[in-house]
Amino acid sequence: MAVTVSLVALFGLVLFFLLRSRTLGAGAAFIAAGFGFFLASTGAAGPINQLARAVIDAIPNL
Repeated sequence: MAVTVSLVALFGLVLFFLLRSRTLGAGAAFIAAGFGFFLASTGAAGPINQLARAVIDAIPNL
């Protein structure tokens, strides 16, 4: 739960700065989509949360 809240805050902050600098591109679309999925907790949020958890768990093993 704490990781999801942190990711929402991170995506929100990055999206804010991307919109403020008027940077539009694939990166901005990814950040906006990630922010929307985590924030809205739609039916797709479960697999996205699992993917994010897997990536976070894999980072120490790099």
